[in-house]
Amino acid sequence: MKIDKTTLSARTYLLAWIITPIAIFILADTLTLYRNALSSVNTAYDRMLIASAHSIGDLLRIENDVLKVVVPYTALEIYEADMSSRMMYRVSDAGGELISGDDHLPRYTGKPVRRASYPDLVHIYEDQYRGETVRVAALFQPVSVTDPAGYALVQVAETVEHRKALAQKILWETLVHQLILLAVVTLITLFVVSRATRPLDELRAELGERDAEDLSELPLPRGPKELRTVVDALNGLMSRLRRLLDHQQRFVADASHQLRTPLAVLKTQLQSGLRGDAPAEVILKEMSGTVERATGLANQLLSLAKVEQLRGRGTKETCDLAMLAREVAIDLSSLISEKDLDFELDAQKVSIDSHPWMVSELISNLLHNAIRHTPAGSRLGIRITRDAPGILVCIWDSGPGLEEEQRLHLFEPFSGSGRSAGSGLGLAICREIVDAMGGVIKLENRIERGVVSGMDARVILPE
Repeated sequence: MKIDKTTLSARTYLLAWIITPIAIFILADTLTLYRNALSSVNTAYDRMLIASAHSIGDLLRIENDVLKVVVPYTALEIYEADMSSRMMYRVSDAGGELISGDDHLPRYTGKPVRRASYPDLVHIYEDQYRGETVRVAALFQPVSVTDPAGYALVQVAETVEHRKALAQKILWETLVHQLILLAVVTLITLFVVSRATRPLDELRAELGERDAEDLSELPLPRGPKELRTVVDALNGLMSRLRRLLDHQQRFVADASHQLRTPLAVLKTQLQSGLRGDAPAEVILKEMSGTVERATGLANQLLSLAKVEQLRGRGTKETCDLAMLAREVAIDLSSLISEKDLDFELDAQKVSIDSHPWMVSELISNLLHNAIRHTPAGSRLGIRITRDAPGILVCIWDSGPGLEEEQRLHLFEPFSGSGRSAGSGLGLAICREIVDAMGGVIKLENRIERGVVSGMDARVILPE
């Protein structure tokens, strides 16, 4: 039985899988019951045929070496079940000659069975008598002690209509009871399923009436435990959606504010150039710097959006951290050379399963931040090694370090430290990437001889 679960309600699905097997079982049981009832009826009435055959066999007499029998009708009448049942008999000698009875009853031509279920009973079988099916008992009755061949064949037959009618009566009475039972089971099942699925209807109504922006938790129903787990999962999903929606709303608000500033500056510079307030070369240089900052801000906004897109999605790959760090250092080598920095790369060969873009973006933002805060001619570097909790990625610099008030808003978007012209998105992107990878990020001042000698950006990623 194949049921399309996508088109059926839960109530119909449960009823179909409960009632259908019961109905099939009742049908199979009814057929078996009819065969068993007919077999039982045949067994009971076959005993009557055997009794009547023995009764006739007891009436056999040998007179003047001639086998004779006189069978009064009452000898068979007492065995007839009712008016719908008719019995007939035939007695023949060993040679097959009719001695008494109905000559239209076909003579049994088989041999005696010495190991029959009843003494001297050869067989109980069905035959045709004047176009009707009859049940026949054939009995070989001995009539001579000295002659082994001295026996008579007694056949007693009865029509089977009464037997079938009785078996069908038992069948229909039982079937009516079975159908009543099926109806009761259906009603009880419908009642129980309706009560069991009522919390689902209430949950559907609750969700249908909710506003599109209402992501508050659903109340736990008083229904079964399985439904409570579903509601818990829905509440968890709503919590994640609420966090994502809040993040997006805050991000859009902050991004619109931040993008408005360089556009306003660019417009002012353009108007100044049109009025001729400064030489065109100066104005174009200022506009170029503004466009560059706006482009950097837009790229970081796109990067932050891409982190959210890749969180929990996409196909992960085996990432060689040392190789990715080397590629990032090469990409930023022009900035390192511009400030004449002494760069060091100390990376063990370790790998993690992640998105290569996210790993590269993480290292790039941290290294770019270190370059920006490191004085010209100083040192900075990347160290990658296995640590006790996982894999340690450390980007260190020789800058002034962090002040205490800066730590409070360190990873918030657009909360630049004020030490450079950064957009304030780099560390926010790093935190989002580390959170998506299940790691931890910390920025700590490096103390040497009691003095801050730089800052370490430590990222611990799970293996």
